[in-house]
Amino acid sequence: MGLDYAEAMRQYAQATRDRLIQHPSERIPGLQEPTRWRKESEGRAERYHVREQRQQEELAWKAAKSAWRQTRQVYQALTRLERKAQRATYLLACQTWGTVRQQRQETLRQRQQENQAWHQSNREIQAGSDEQTQARSWIAILVATDNCTRQCLGLPIFRTGSKVTSDEVVTALATILPKELEFLISDQGTHFRSKALANLALEADFLHIPVYRHRPESNGIAERFVLTLKDWLSSKSWNDAEALRLLLLQFQPEYNDRTHQGLAIPGSSPNEFAKRIWLM
Repeated sequence: MGLDYAEAMRQYAQATRDRLIQHPSERIPGLQEPTRWRKESEGRAERYHVREQRQQEELAWKAAKSAWRQTRQVYQALTRLERKAQRATYLLACQTWGTVRQQRQETLRQRQQENQAWHQSNREIQAGSDEQTQARSWIAILVATDNCTRQCLGLPIFRTGSKVTSDEVVTALATILPKELEFLISDQGTHFRSKALANLALEADFLHIPVYRHRPESNGIAERFVLTLKDWLSSKSWNDAEALRLLLLQFQPEYNDRTHQGLAIPGSSPNEFAKRIWLM
């Protein structure tokens, strides 16, 4: 029996030897069109720099205006003979002040044009976002993974999107959770703090464990799975819930059959780890 086990392990090691080599997957670039959030973020950053520059310009303008007022007051306080002697200098100061005022007026006109362009850009972004929102429907995905084998147990979707109810979530959970389940770990969303889930836990005889609030790292396996799913979907496109469901049906077996670096045995997939030989 020991020889058979050792031979089986050698065959398994030989068959999976090449899977220990890391093969980084090629990342497909996402959409080139920037999102509304990126446009708004870049616009706010640009606007911030413009406002900082304007503040410096305001300080320079106030300093020049204060200097001119002081020059004029000093000149007016002089006697007639003194004013006659410094008239050339005063006329040069008047000419300089006139140039500064002309530049100030031009700056204000330019600011007005920039402000109009800024508000018009915001209106266009908002209008485009409203059109996309009207044409787009939200779809919610329930993620269920095994904390030990890392297997994806199911990815049910809900066409109700952000308005999905706790009853819908619990009904989906009841169909994908294994019968031998002992513990269910979830976040503290309202869908998992309902009487429906409490009744399911009582009927199926498992213990519900909510993670700490605002501490996603306490359920790191599920959070990492969500990142993997988002990365996989970033290069895909779909127009309705049915198309998304077909994509998720493609992703689940692909994920469960590929090498997982977080498992105890290097080179094994979640499916292989679930069927490892020492459990037989």
